[in-house]
Amino acid sequence: MKAIILENAGGTENLKLREIDKPTIKEDEVLIEVKPMSINPIDVKTRSGKGAFQKLKDENPVILGWDISGTVIETHSSKFKLNDEVFGMINFPGHGKGYAQFVAASESHIALKPKNISFEEAAATNLAALTALQAIEKAEVKEGQNVLIHAASSGVGHFAVQIAKYLGASVAGTSSAKNKEFVLGFGADQHIDYTNFEWENSDEKFDFILDTIGGENINNSIKVLKVSGTIISIPSGLNDGLEEKAASVNANGFKMLVQSNGNDMKKLAELLEKGFIKPHIYKAYHFDEMSNAHEELEKGRTVGKIVVNF
Repeated sequence: MKAIILENAGGTENLKLREIDKPTIKEDEVLIEVKPMSINPIDVKTRSGKGAFQKLKDENPVILGWDISGTVIETHSSKFKLNDEVFGMINFPGHGKGYAQFVAASESHIALKPKNISFEEAAATNLAALTALQAIEKAEVKEGQNVLIHAASSGVGHFAVQIAKYLGASVAGTSSAKNKEFVLGFGADQHIDYTNFEWENSDEKFDFILDTIGGENINNSIKVLKVSGTIISIPSGLNDGLEEKAASVNANGFKMLVQSNGNDMKKLAELLEKGFIKPHIYKAYHFDEMSNAHEELEKGRTVGKIVVNF
């Protein structure tokens, strides 16, 4: 089968297209013929030697990627049958091996793809959407609460806006001015231009804040966090001291790393099927253009998601 392996940590020249053996599946696993996949910032970080690289570096070969959609072609699962169309984030934060023509997946990491959703849309609704869902559920966001989503035009951000709105929250989203209409178009009630907003002078306070940026952004967020509110930060390595900073204003601070979870995938499938969430696909690449897809994501200007097709 075709696969893209990571020969060494570094630039995109280390992503190599190879022919390797198809994976074999174990009990409670399925073999998926991948249609599209999507890529995420963690892919780029891991390729460069950060992210999950230390965990994966001794694998042979190292195959990046976690977000896939496709068709079941072999099954040792009681939950999924041949020709089922499925999607999921595979084995995160372990070795997902998603940059491949065929991927072995645990039945506990996938869900059936809704029939009204394309394979591309399904592939785009994995890690980013799961991160948003798991953070919002951890914070127990409720109807009527005031929610702030940072980088609301990003992969995680645009899903978080939609899920929070589905739950009945009032949602503000940050982005640059050029992405204002995008953020409002996905349901945000308010847009905040992070380039010129005076956080220390804001009278508005939020019950829940999702930080997708870290660093100084956490300090700004604390200034607008309600007493007993919650801030969750997802960029590891950029959110040290979060808990203490939140406690200083009598609020709750949590770091979070998304986890593969088939039950949560089913929740996303239902939201997709009923039209409560929808991914925005920024650009699509072919499998042999994976390096170009990484380079595009590295620019930091992606609105929504990038997908890669076979």
